[in-house]
Amino acid sequence: MINPRKNQLKQKLQRGEVVIGPFINCSDPTFIEICGYAGFDFAVIDMEHSPLHTLAAENLCRAAECAGISPVIRVRKNDAPQIQRALDIGSAGVQVPQIETQQDASACVKAAKYSPLGTRGLSFGTRAGMYTAAGTLITDQLNQESLVVVHVEGKRGVENITEIVSVPHIDVIFLGPYDLSQSLGIPGQVGDQRVINLMQQCITTIRNAGKVVGTFADNPEVAKRWIDAGIQYIGLGVDVSIFLRACQTLVKAVKD
Repeated sequence: MINPRKNQLKQKLQRGEVVIGPFINCSDPTFIEICGYAGFDFAVIDMEHSPLHTLAAENLCRAAECAGISPVIRVRKNDAPQIQRALDIGSAGVQVPQIETQQDASACVKAAKYSPLGTRGLSFGTRAGMYTAAGTLITDQLNQESLVVVHVEGKRGVENITEIVSVPHIDVIFLGPYDLSQSLGIPGQVGDQRVINLMQQCITTIRNAGKVVGTFADNPEVAKRWIDAGIQYIGLGVDVSIFLRACQTLVKAVKD
């Protein structure tokens, strides 16, 4: 019998390490594989804002693991079948957007975990179950290894942050600066002090609850500022924007 994979990303977080990883919009596995060779810790396969489908996401998970990087899937919404599918295809964890209440957070955990922690459906002929090679007595181990990341990215979620962080088996509270700016009526202004102040308040609450804080950063300077503020899990850029900036740098260097 073969044992299920250990979650290296979760182990790094438990050791207190800072982890960084880009969001992936492209279906070509080359990009996510390169991210692994570049030294990123994880990559978020973005099924919320990209046209990626399930089969493409599964192949991206395979490519990520080949390159030593942990694949995490951001699902489209807090929906049990989507969360289960993301874990069944072998992701190291799920990121679930628009969590606004304790009930939202509890529903997310319930969908991500097998009994007795939740109601995730049993199917061992999946990539997560190693196509039955791992046997049927693996639910406790899969519960232990799966990473649950919830997005708090609006005023209502911020208002309910104390209740959200009280939900067991959530590993990371991911603060979404862009959606938060929109909920404040200043869409896209993630450097506005009102956004920063709310995020800093949330960081204190989350860390006091013993959970990891995550967020998104467009560039290394922003990432370092948030790391200094206590954020441990950084979504750093998007594959398409990383490629665009590299191309722009090359063009500018030659033509200017």
